[in-house]
Amino acid sequence: MMLDKWKIILGNIKDNFGVEDEGVVHLEDEGGVDIEYIEFNGPLGRIRLELITRPVILDKKTTYSKRIGSDTKVDYIYSADEKSHILMAYKWSDDNNDWEEMDASSYEQA
Repeated sequence: MMLDKWKIILGNIKDNFGVEDEGVVHLEDEGGVDIEYIEFNGPLGRIRLELITRPVILDKKTTYSKRIGSDTKVDYIYSADEKSHILMAYKWSDDNNDWEEMDASSYEQA
Protein backbone atom coordinates (compact mmCIF):
# COMPACT_ATOMS: atom_id res chain seq x y z
CA MET A 1 0.00 0.00 0.00
CA MET A 2 1.29 3.43 -0.88
CA LEU A 3 1.60 5.98 1.92
CA ASP A 4 -0.47 8.59 0.07
CA LYS A 5 -3.42 6.14 -0.05
CA TRP A 6 -3.04 5.58 3.71
CA LYS A 7 -3.22 9.35 4.29
CA ILE A 8 -6.38 9.55 2.15
CA ILE A 9 -7.96 6.70 4.15
CA LEU A 10 -7.08 8.47 7.42
CA GLY A 11 -8.61 11.71 6.15
CA ASN A 12 -11.82 9.97 5.09
CA ILE A 13 -12.14 8.24 8.45
CA LYS A 14 -11.57 11.47 10.38
CA ASP A 15 -14.15 13.30 8.24
CA ASN A 16 -16.87 10.63 8.38
CA PHE A 17 -16.51 8.74 11.66
CA GLY A 18 -15.76 9.35 15.33
CA VAL A 19 -12.09 8.59 16.01
CA GLU A 20 -11.50 6.94 19.40
CA ASP A 21 -7.71 6.56 19.32
CA GLU A 22 -4.80 6.94 16.93
CA GLY A 23 -1.04 6.87 17.15
CA VAL A 24 2.27 5.33 16.12
CA VAL A 25 4.15 2.52 17.86
CA HIS A 26 7.82 1.85 17.08
CA LEU A 27 9.30 -1.59 17.77
CA GLU A 28 13.06 -2.19 17.57
CA ASP A 29 12.81 -5.87 16.63
CA GLU A 30 13.02 -7.01 12.99
CA GLY A 31 15.11 -4.02 11.95
CA GLY A 32 12.66 -1.40 13.26
CA VAL A 33 8.91 -1.80 12.75
CA ASP A 34 6.51 1.14 12.78
CA ILE A 35 2.80 0.50 13.41
CA GLU A 36 0.51 3.44 12.66
CA TYR A 37 -3.05 2.78 13.85
CA ILE A 38 -6.47 4.39 14.08
CA GLU A 39 -9.53 3.17 15.99
CA PHE A 40 -12.99 4.43 15.07
CA ASN A 41 -16.70 3.62 15.19
CA GLY A 42 -17.86 2.69 11.69
CA PRO A 43 -20.96 1.09 10.20
CA LEU A 44 -19.62 -2.37 11.14
CA GLY A 45 -18.94 -1.35 14.74
CA ARG A 46 -15.62 -0.57 16.38
CA ILE A 47 -12.79 -0.92 13.82
CA ARG A 48 -8.99 -0.70 14.09
CA LEU A 49 -6.78 -0.17 11.03
CA GLU A 50 -3.02 -0.65 11.25
CA LEU A 51 -0.38 0.26 8.68
CA ILE A 52 2.68 -1.87 9.46
CA THR A 53 5.92 -0.55 7.96
CA ARG A 54 9.05 -2.69 8.16
CA PRO A 55 12.35 -2.79 6.29
CA VAL A 56 12.75 -5.19 3.38
CA ILE A 57 14.85 -8.29 4.12
CA LEU A 58 17.85 -8.31 1.78
CA ASP A 59 19.65 -11.44 2.97
CA LYS A 60 19.42 -14.24 5.51
CA LYS A 61 22.58 -15.74 6.98
CA THR A 62 22.46 -19.01 8.90
CA THR A 63 25.24 -19.86 11.33
CA TYR A 64 25.42 -23.47 12.45
CA SER A 65 27.76 -26.25 13.40
CA LYS A 66 27.50 -30.00 12.87
CA ARG A 67 28.47 -30.70 16.46
CA ILE A 68 25.94 -32.32 18.75
CA GLY A 69 24.13 -29.81 20.94
CA SER A 70 25.18 -26.74 18.95
CA ASP A 71 22.67 -23.99 18.20
CA THR A 72 21.60 -22.61 14.86
CA LYS A 73 21.46 -18.83 14.53
CA VAL A 74 19.72 -16.90 11.74
CA ASP A 75 20.76 -13.30 11.06
CA TYR A 76 18.70 -11.10 8.76
CA ILE A 77 20.15 -8.23 6.75
CA TYR A 78 17.59 -5.40 6.48
CA SER A 79 17.50 -2.60 3.92
CA ALA A 80 18.21 0.89 5.25
CA ASP A 81 15.99 2.67 2.74
CA GLU A 82 13.48 0.18 1.28
CA LYS A 83 10.29 -0.42 3.29
CA SER A 84 7.30 -2.74 2.90
CA HIS A 85 3.80 -1.74 4.03
CA ILE A 86 0.95 -3.98 5.15
CA LEU A 87 -2.58 -2.85 6.01
CA MET A 88 -4.36 -4.87 8.69
CA ALA A 89 -8.03 -4.43 9.69
CA TYR A 90 -9.50 -5.56 13.00
CA LYS A 91 -13.04 -5.55 14.41
CA TRP A 92 -13.77 -5.39 18.14
CA SER A 93 -15.34 -8.55 19.53
CA ASP A 94 -17.44 -8.06 22.65
CA ASP A 95 -17.54 -11.83 23.18
CA ASN A 96 -13.75 -12.18 23.39
CA ASN A 97 -13.14 -8.63 24.62
CA ASP A 98 -10.32 -8.35 22.05
CA TRP A 99 -9.60 -7.35 18.45
CA GLU A 100 -10.31 -9.98 15.77
CA GLU A 101 -8.71 -9.81 12.34
CA MET A 102 -11.22 -9.09 9.58
CA ASP A 103 -11.30 -11.55 6.68
CA ALA A 104 -10.41 -9.63 3.50
CA SER A 105 -11.80 -12.32 1.19
CA SER A 106 -15.37 -11.33 2.11
CA TYR A 107 -14.73 -7.82 0.70
CA GLU A 108 -13.16 -8.85 -2.61
CA GLN A 109 -15.03 -8.14 -5.80
CA ALA A 110 -15.89 -11.03 -8.09
